[in-house]
Amino acid sequence: MAAPKKTVAKESGQEKAGSPPEFSKEQEFKALRDMLLIRRFEEKAGQLYGMGAIGGFCHLYIGQEAVVVGMQMALKQGDEVITGYRDHGHMLACDMEAKGVMAELTGRRGGYSRGKGGSMHMFSKEKHFYGGHGIVGAQVSLGTGLAFANRYRGNDNVSVTYFGDGAANQGQVYESFNMAELWKLPVIYVIENNRYAMGTSVSRASAQQDFSKRGASFNIPGRQVDGMDVRAVKAAADEATAWCRGGNGPMILEMQTYRYRGHSMSDPAKYRTREEVEKVRHDQDPIEQVRNRLLASGVSEQDLKAIDAEVREIVNEAADFAQHDPEPDASELYTDIYR
Repeated sequence: MAAPKKTVAKESGQEKAGSPPEFSKEQEFKALRDMLLIRRFEEKAGQLYGMGAIGGFCHLYIGQEAVVVGMQMALKQGDEVITGYRDHGHMLACDMEAKGVMAELTGRRGGYSRGKGGSMHMFSKEKHFYGGHGIVGAQVSLGTGLAFANRYRGNDNVSVTYFGDGAANQGQVYESFNMAELWKLPVIYVIENNRYAMGTSVSRASAQQDFSKRGASFNIPGRQVDGMDVRAVKAAADEATAWCRGGNGPMILEMQTYRYRGHSMSDPAKYRTREEVEKVRHDQDPIEQVRNRLLASGVSEQDLKAIDAEVREIVNEAADFAQHDPEPDASELYTDIYR
């Protein structure tokens, strides 16, 4: 099976293999707004959790925004998304409303699962988002099943299946790889390698630390991608979607990214230094990269502040709605279940 061609982009008139293609100004603005929405939403969710308005588990996506935003920029209507429990960013990137997502976090009637799913179990068939899943690695088999359905129906939709570096060591992942390659299923396995899984460094937990090679024994091609640069993510996603739609089977994209917060809200993240986190923030922050490019192109600081203000208003309205929306009626316990 021939491997996909490497992305070649032009930089200052010269061809440079592996460098991400430049975005148009419209793409830069969209990426900035979408990533800011996720960032501000997650910051607000963290505040509400600290106030006791959100219970249970809450895993924030702060720092990893470029991964899902870049991937979504390459998808078309009908493509499916499924992920693990660090899922709020994926929901927002799939155009699920901030009010509905936040209301689900607070267990309210207006939530996407009507208050029954909480942070880790929200779904939207309309937006082709198939969860949020709390069991580590379980979504990988389900995402492969979505791809099987696409192949069975004869459409050209792609299943984008997200999981982390910790889940990459789970057995069902490799059963799914085998099935996907054997039947040439249109699935992109996106491994969000944020270096620490639940709290253990990749170097201590994984014998093969190049996750793009995890499908090698199944003949699945893989790519390592700068998951902090939304342009690099978009370029890799374009390549992967074309590969899958062409009937070539699955592809693995290892997104090398970083989460600024702990694994969950209860994690003090003492397994890494504050200096390490601050260095990534300073050198690689995905939002600041886009801001700096826009400023360099002549966009004013005032214009960028206006986008941030718009996003903050959306998030504040969502938080207000989520705290005042009624709780679900007790009868809701008996809906959407197998009897």
